[in-house]
Amino acid sequence: MTPLSRRHLLAASALAGGATLLPSPAWGAMPESNPNHPDDAVNGWVTSTIARMTPDQLLGQLFVQYAFGPTATTADKRNLPIFGVESAAEAIGKYHLGGMIYFAWSDNLANPQQIAALSNGLQAAAPRVQGNRTIPLQIATDQEMGVVTRVGPPATQFPGSMALGASRDTGLARTAAAITGKELRAMGINVNFAPDSDVNVNAANPVIGVRSFGSKADMVAGMVAAQVTGYQTDGRVSSSTKHFPGHGDTGVDSHYGLPVITHSREQWETIDAPPFRAAIAADVDMVMTAHLVMTAFDNSGDPATLSKPIVTGLLREQLGYRGVVITDSLEMKGVREKYGDGEVAVRALEAGVDQLLMTPSMDKALTAIKEALDSGRLSIDQIRDKVRRILTVKYRRGMVADPTVDVAAIPSIVGTAAHQKTAAALTDKTITVARNDGGVLPLKPAGKTVFVTGYGVTTTGLVASELTARGATVTTIQTGTAPTTAQISAGTAAATAADVVVILTNKAWANPTQTDYVKALLATGKPVVAVAVRDPYDINRFPEATTYVCTYSYSPVSPPALVRVLTGEVKATAKLPVDIPTGADPNQVLYPYGHSV
Repeated sequence: MTPLSRRHLLAASALAGGATLLPSPAWGAMPESNPNHPDDAVNGWVTSTIARMTPDQLLGQLFVQYAFGPTATTADKRNLPIFGVESAAEAIGKYHLGGMIYFAWSDNLANPQQIAALSNGLQAAAPRVQGNRTIPLQIATDQEMGVVTRVGPPATQFPGSMALGASRDTGLARTAAAITGKELRAMGINVNFAPDSDVNVNAANPVIGVRSFGSKADMVAGMVAAQVTGYQTDGRVSSSTKHFPGHGDTGVDSHYGLPVITHSREQWETIDAPPFRAAIAADVDMVMTAHLVMTAFDNSGDPATLSKPIVTGLLREQLGYRGVVITDSLEMKGVREKYGDGEVAVRALEAGVDQLLMTPSMDKALTAIKEALDSGRLSIDQIRDKVRRILTVKYRRGMVADPTVDVAAIPSIVGTAAHQKTAAALTDKTITVARNDGGVLPLKPAGKTVFVTGYGVTTTGLVASELTARGATVTTIQTGTAPTTAQISAGTAAATAADVVVILTNKAWANPTQTDYVKALLATGKPVVAVAVRDPYDINRFPEATTYVCTYSYSPVSPPALVRVLTGEVKATAKLPVDIPTGADPNQVLYPYGHSV
């Protein structure tokens, strides 16, 4: 990574400050009582539960895994390479797992009723310890909203973090988290790996972008604290702030490589740290580590996930965090470049991590951990401390008292009319009009011919239907993120027959043919409204556009709000939550943080 640019320093200056493993004689002694939390009920349950657990059961709590299948007992051969068994329930029983995580690609997320039934089935398979006491599972997903949304409609949708940042309203951020949390909990999901707490000071960041609330640390910190409270207090799901120590200035996606961040300690304190401090002050249950190198704190070349100076020294000791630390997915390339999957698990635990997310091979990880315990690299007391933190979160967040859900109650909680109405009104406050020099806005669609084109079948379709409902005659050509020469030609021809053109862009800054398309439409001389439905930086590729709007989201709730703003039914009040640099020089600002018209 290169040193911070002037725009980064300007951003910073806004702040004022197979078979189950058998117990090993070397580490199989019973636990001591050493409560981490002052609540007697928590400590009593946690301490007595740990006293009933075998070493294998202790180790199982360290893992949060995914499993293929829509039910707990679905036999799916894709589970065999990870667990050696075919169903999620069998995997939980074999390894005494602490938690599971849901994805659409693992066939876990068909609809709310299916999700709830799956959750109940998994909890029925949850580990049981001596005395037939059940340890409930953490059941997790990544429902950040916006571009990272695992559970789609009919669950209530929100536009995501950067859109909320544009509103500057922490009350809206808390409301979005509260509704999201309540709906997740109704489906049996009790952990949400959100909010993203990275400060996106790099416009070319390939993995964070609109997942961040913005580029000013103080604003991001306020939003993060509000969402932690919304998820945990209002929604009764554990929140996990991520990606510590900060993923906002990366030019490499850690899913595919290992980013290196060269922030100094002082820059980290000013830019990256405030949102994590705010999350900790809000009593966040979990912190997720990042698979990136931050040289100011550890110059070994190891990612933060495997770094004791970062996880223990920085997070535990300097920031005083006492909750659960979980890795980002251990399937990601950024954490697998230097070490094998077994060694990665051991090094993460040595660094101070409590839970391992999505380890690629349970047997490799467990074998390596057992060997580390036998050799003294790890101790059983360290494992018990980690399990104590995990069980404390499970108790405090109500997972012990209320592990299952009422499937019949789903319609009265998930996607209700009241929630949808709140989401729509909230989204109206997240749209930014960044430029309207030609006076094209507000549109008067009745009796007009409007050409809607650009990114997304659903997105263009929703915009078109909303304009049609207002009396426009609408034609559409959907081009995705890489319009072809033929599509550009067809679109340009369609534009010449229209009264006004609405072009929806998605990361045009990284997709040159989108820029070509916008420029071709502008060259027709027709009024063109360019709308960035993801990253707001797109206009630096076509600064000649005189009408430019940012939604920061193509969530289904965003296009209707966009049309309400375009037509003047709703006044745009949101402001840019980032600097937009020029396309030619990333050190020069085209539109500054806080800009709107």
